[in-house]
Amino acid sequence: MRILVIGSGGREHALVWKIAQSKLVDKIFSAPGNAGIAKLAECLEIKADDIHALLDFARREKIDLTVVGPEAPLARGIVNEFSRYKLRIFGPAKEAARLESSKVFAKELMAKYNVPTANFGVFDEPEEAKRYIQKIGAPCVVKADGLAAGKGVIVSKTIDEARQAVKSIMEDRIFGDSGKQVVVEECLEGKEASIIVLTDSKEVICLPSSQDHKRAFDGDTGPNTGGMGAYSPAPIVTPKLFKEILEKIIYRILDGLVRQGIVYKGVLYAGIMLTEDGPKVLEFNVRFGDPETQAILPRLKSDLLEVMLATTEGKLSRYKNLNWDGRACVCVVCASQGYPGEYEKGKEIFGLDEVEKMQDVVVFHAATKKQDKRILTNGGRVLGVTGLGNTLKEAIKRTYQAVEKIHFAGMHYRKDIGYKAINKG
Repeated sequence: MRILVIGSGGREHALVWKIAQSKLVDKIFSAPGNAGIAKLAECLEIKADDIHALLDFARREKIDLTVVGPEAPLARGIVNEFSRYKLRIFGPAKEAARLESSKVFAKELMAKYNVPTANFGVFDEPEEAKRYIQKIGAPCVVKADGLAAGKGVIVSKTIDEARQAVKSIMEDRIFGDSGKQVVVEECLEGKEASIIVLTDSKEVICLPSSQDHKRAFDGDTGPNTGGMGAYSPAPIVTPKLFKEILEKIIYRILDGLVRQGIVYKGVLYAGIMLTEDGPKVLEFNVRFGDPETQAILPRLKSDLLEVMLATTEGKLSRYKNLNWDGRACVCVVCASQGYPGEYEKGKEIFGLDEVEKMQDVVVFHAATKKQDKRILTNGGRVLGVTGLGNTLKEAIKRTYQAVEKIHFAGMHYRKDIGYKAINKG
């Protein structure tokens, strides 16, 4: 089979890496890919959101399955366009993708179908939002309605911070048109977990639990990022809790979509806060998490491509369970100095060859490019260094041993990924 994977990040490298292990694969293309993906696939000079060019390529090259990594092309309707030409594509259609592309749509759907989430208000006018903030007090959370590359959520500890967040999003338009509307909601307290499932709108197959680390610095301090590391499984998600999340959140939201006349095929990601009142939804994503995917897929023993094909064909019922490695997995993100703010690109990366020799370690490239024989940084989150271990403690140790072999000018990474799971006992 000829496969096209859309995207250029660590998540896409992990997807390409896993798909390449399938006995069904003849050739993999990636648009646009990165220096790590280029070792496994032919990289194309096509941007991930250039739907017209991607469609032309898929038709011309007779692509058997296209896998969409990032959210932007899904939100713009790439699945709808490919489906018009009877091209198989893995991911939800534009209508279903609104779960991620519109915070307002997601919150109102949750409210309608009794999916537990934070109390909230939706606002078109900044002054109304500021009055609501004055009413509910702080801490609270201000969210841009549209896509903002994982940075459109501002947790505000004081009323002044929240009012400033509204100004930044709605008046200064730091996220562009994504800030036309905002959601202001209560700040949930508890432990976070990521629940990712595959669904063809009828059946649901669960991936193991994981936990992301959003803040830039150790101890969950600093600004929110796209994710500085992850581990799987998350011990805090017990089998009983997992079942509760499925019943009260995953099944309810999928049923709600069906009642709205929306068929959902692909990956559904639920960011969950485990509160004293039970699990509540922080956000939905309509694609694999990043960096959670890098911590989950190394544990998958089943053929990912087979399951993706079954999902697109509505035949997921043939897979009751996937086969998983019982070991723990940890991914540590190596980022550019200054991320998630301004940062420089083009720094040479050293030590990758040495890490490649390590057992049970894989480095997923997130923002790299090859120039001559050198690998250079090409974005904020540069690498996802990933290790397996019989215990979470062992996986953490192995991963950080690998991280210490890698360096580039200004390299920044958190030194406490996974420790919260160990400290809880």
